[in-house]
Amino acid sequence: MSRMGKLPVGLSGVTITINGNTVTAKGAKGELSVDLLDDVNIEQTDEGLVMTPANDTKQARANWGTTRALVNNVVHGVSKGFEKKLQITGVGYRAAMQGNDLKLSLGFSHEVIYKAPDGISLATPTPTEIIVSGIDKCAVGQVAADIRDYRPPEPYKGKGVRYENEHIFRKEGKKK
Repeated sequence: MSRMGKLPVGLSGVTITINGNTVTAKGAKGELSVDLLDDVNIEQTDEGLVMTPANDTKQARANWGTTRALVNNVVHGVSKGFEKKLQITGVGYRAAMQGNDLKLSLGFSHEVIYKAPDGISLATPTPTEIIVSGIDKCAVGQVAADIRDYRPPEPYKGKGVRYENEHIFRKEGKKK
C-alpha cells in the first residue's frame, strides 16, 4: 500500500482539467499539464485529487505514489512555484545578469554565458548567489544542475558552484 498515494492532492486556488490520462492545472503562476500512466485512476473529489491503482498488479501499486507526486508537483508549481539557490565560492568567482542571460566568471580563460530556457527565471541578488525559479520542478532542478556542472565544488578548498545547503566533504591536503 502506498502511503503517499493515499493522500489527496489539495487544490488551493488551482483549477484542474482531467482529459483521459492528461491532467492540466491552471493557477496564478501559469498552466502545466502532466500525462499519466494507465495503471492509475484519478478523480476529483471535495478533498482534492484522489489517485487509486487501476488493478492489483505490482507495477500499478509502484506507479501509484509516483503519479500522486507528479500531480502534486504540477499543482504546487502553478500555485506557488519552485526555487533553487546556488552559491559560488572561490576568489574571483562571480555571477551577473547580462540581459536575460547569466554571465559566470568561474576561473576559466573566458566567461560562461548561460541562456535560461523558457519558463525559467534567473536572478543574482549578490555576485556569489544565483536563484533559479519557475513553475516546472523538473526544469528548475535541471537548470540548477546545468549551472553547477560548469564548476562543481572541489574537495580540497571547496571552490565552485554548490547548492545552498549542500555539504562538501573536505579532504586534507598533502603533508610534508
